[in-house]
Amino acid sequence: MEARAAPKYKVAYGALLSRLVSGRYPIGGRLPTEDELARTFDISRVTIRRSLDMLVNEGFLERRQGSGYTVLSLSPPSSMCLSSFTDAMLRAGREPSSKLIRISTQEAEGHGEELIEELRHERLTCIERLRLVDDEPQMLVRTWVPARLMPSAAPEDFPNTGHEQSILRIFKQRFGLEWNAACEDISPAGAPKDVAKYLLIEPGTPLLVQACTAFDEDGGVVFYEQVFRVGKVSFNLTGATRQAR
Repeated sequence: MEARAAPKYKVAYGALLSRLVSGRYPIGGRLPTEDELARTFDISRVTIRRSLDMLVNEGFLERRQGSGYTVLSLSPPSSMCLSSFTDAMLRAGREPSSKLIRISTQEAEGHGEELIEELRHERLTCIERLRLVDDEPQMLVRTWVPARLMPSAAPEDFPNTGHEQSILRIFKQRFGLEWNAACEDISPAGAPKDVAKYLLIEPGTPLLVQACTAFDEDGGVVFYEQVFRVGKVSFNLTGATRQAR
């Protein structure tokens, strides 16, 4: 039996998603109009609108009356801690960048007391990065992943600039990691000496520490992350998700 062709709206959806992920449409930028996209894919305006609605519902695009479709994010958040810092800064017209400090793999006992209990019997890969905005240090991020999930992590996997520097996209696109739930904790703390050094602040300076754990569908930990942030954290409540702003 001959396989049935995919519906035209799904074909257009897949093509648009591929263009988004490849960076063809920048974050904060506008897509072509519905009429232009309909001509590009040789489908009706009603059909292309259905494709675009799927991307809006999934958090990739925002639709505004009279302004068309704007790229909102390439990593739609499933929780506030899983919103992309890279996307938020690009959308705000700022220039995010990253500096990889280290990648190390060792038994959990060597990673200190900050780890959650679920990872204490794992061999872990730790990625530590400094996140900057317009060349000013904003966050120090430490991310722990079970080494069995990403056995070949190397510095070249973590770009310093561009939309591909988002660690959420790195995990999904380069290592095939998937998660569908997360929990987080935000608490104040004084900057430890090693953190203060990278953030160019005095040790003990008040910081916000954002800890996030991402889980797969079976409840296993995919990664655990600690973010030491200079300044405040603000969120918008949008539908069923919260987005960083």
